[in-house]
Amino acid sequence: MAAKNGAFKVEIAKEVKRTPEEYLPNLLRIVRSFRESVTLRPAKESFRQGWEEARRGDTRPLAELWDTIDGA
Repeated sequence: MAAKNGAFKVEIAKEVKRTPEEYLPNLLRIVRSFRESVTLRPAKESFRQGWEEARRGDTRPLAELWDTIDGA
């Protein structure tokens, strides 16, 4: 698997080199956004955020949450 990951890194580097310089800031934002969307935050941090949201009253009815889980 490490060899396969290395190949992906090489291909990504090639694409970055082919990207016009004026678009690099946007590409960086895209890459960071993607990484953040697929990376899990530590449980402690996630709990802390949920606790703060609950204390602020930033909650939704459970039935509404189930609707979004079912893909509705």
